[in-house]
Amino acid sequence: MYIIFYNENPIYLSDNTENIHNIKSFDFKRSDIFELLNQLKNGHLNGFTLTDETSADLYQDFVQHFKIIEAAGGLVFNETKELLFIFRNGVWDLPKGKIEKGETIEEAALREVEEECGVTDLKLGNFIDKTYHIYEYKNQLVFKITHWFEMACSNQKLTPQLEEGITKAEFLDEKGQQVALNTTYANIKLLVDNLKY
Repeated sequence: MYIIFYNENPIYLSDNTENIHNIKSFDFKRSDIFELLNQLKNGHLNGFTLTDETSADLYQDFVQHFKIIEAAGGLVFNETKELLFIFRNGVWDLPKGKIEKGETIEEAALREVEEECGVTDLKLGNFIDKTYHIYEYKNQLVFKITHWFEMACSNQKLTPQLEEGITKAEFLDEKGQQVALNTTYANIKLLVDNLKY
């Protein structure tokens, strides 16, 4: 099952018709995807599930409706196991960015963290997960896939990338993380929460 966010509301892709989280379920082949997204955007739905028991790959069938952008980022821990967050446009987030042409996913993840936070001696760890969200850009719906890696570095002074709208880059302890997770995006909260279990 995939969880995709649009305007902070979840869209579940499932190969069975079980009711997920008490939200409405729709048959993928009989639904107008863009009408459902419009209902999410306008607050008429607070999420929905798309099902298709006959689809070999419901995810691929779904994403072909969008322009796809891939990004990469890191959950960066320092020596005292604090987690690196950035503050951009009034929201706490994790460092990440678009994969450039010719880059591997891993190279992009390291570069973006270094650029956005001014961090040095970054060590790449294991791949963690992917997150998915849909957003509007120049009157087009974009499907963004972000690849996340665990990373480690020493305790150090950080420099937020101001030209990218990042006003803070901070290592947060457990208490600070909880505060940040109350003012972050739904997919970031899900990612961090899943990491703890």
